[in-house]
Amino acid sequence: MTYGYPASASYLRRRSTSSRVLGRDSVLWRIDWVLMSAVLALGAIGSLLVWSATRSREIDAGLDPQYYLKRHVLNLVIGLALGAMTMLFDYRMLRAYAPIVYVASILGLVAVLLPGVGSTINGAHSWIVLPAGFAIQPAEFAKVAIVLGVAMLLSERRDGEDEPSNADVLQALLLAAVPVCLIMLQPDLGTTIVIAFIILGMLAAAGVSAKWIGGLLALAVIGAFAAVKIGVLSGYQLARFSAFAHPGSNAQGAGYNTLQSRITIGSGGLFGTGLFHGTQTNGKFVPEQQTDFVFTVAGEELGLVGAGLVIVLVALVLWRAVRIARLAEDTFGTLLAAGIVCWFAFQAFENIGMTMGIMPVTGLPLPFVSYGGSSMFANMMAVGLLQNVHIRRYA
Repeated sequence: MTYGYPASASYLRRRSTSSRVLGRDSVLWRIDWVLMSAVLALGAIGSLLVWSATRSREIDAGLDPQYYLKRHVLNLVIGLALGAMTMLFDYRMLRAYAPIVYVASILGLVAVLLPGVGSTINGAHSWIVLPAGFAIQPAEFAKVAIVLGVAMLLSERRDGEDEPSNADVLQALLLAAVPVCLIMLQPDLGTTIVIAFIILGMLAAAGVSAKWIGGLLALAVIGAFAAVKIGVLSGYQLARFSAFAHPGSNAQGAGYNTLQSRITIGSGGLFGTGLFHGTQTNGKFVPEQQTDFVFTVAGEELGLVGAGLVIVLVALVLWRAVRIARLAEDTFGTLLAAGIVCWFAFQAFENIGMTMGIMPVTGLPLPFVSYGGSSMFANMMAVGLLQNVHIRRYA
């Protein structure tokens, strides 16, 4: 209040700045806080699960029992920073930079395959190891690039068309085919399947003919059969599918992970054994428990209630993402959000499903929960894109 005197210029500037930061027209006000709260809750639960999965192993080795916890929290913080930067850069302008992002992702995928650059971890030549123990998996960032590139192509409308032309669909498929081929050379089957679901979902959201969807599904089945016959898949990948098709046939080999993960989840009961008190987890019966099989820690130590909470939070993320896609002000925004929905939905279903034996083991992390920098960074950038589309509805 100025009590009848003219407000000073400095006062008006301060008030204007405060309004932009805290007022209804500010970015903070327009953020989807339900989505953000669910993501942060998953990240917090993931930190505890990763800590529990690794602490006894680190103690036995005489190392820091909080090493993985610290790294996971650091990954979460960096991911949030990347997501914030992605959110603040107007996605409608980002369309012009989609080709640059796409080319950068291709260069990363090519670099992995070069001698002396890429490294093999858990059977896949998918990593670039950096100093200080950091490792980057370019295939994770390729998901972001593909969502951007396909959304750009399918959102183009020529001569008032209501749906993408056949040429647009072919260009989108070609755009996705290049990184998919490079990823299969690693080989990383899990990421390839995720990308396939992203493409199918975005095509459906763009309103392409059902003939395209049916044809692509048939082509995928034929391609999978051919890949098995001509030896594109590695031996360990074939063994995983064999173990899925014939549960219990190789309990000490390829079926060991699934068998132990089911035992671990089943031992938790309704309320679990308590955090850090899981006998299966502390006994290190489940390999890669902090990454691919982190859900087993929730099942054993938090029980059906805790594991169910993780699923509810994932469903909440998907619901808000679907809402953002439905309310987006343009086709490009709708397709961006739709692609991310398909990405998160399939990856979460596959990860949780493989721990319970209803899906084959493919090595996909649980979004926001599993340990892993590249996955966390890409996931948070995707959340940044969702928030970007959401807040621009008010701009």
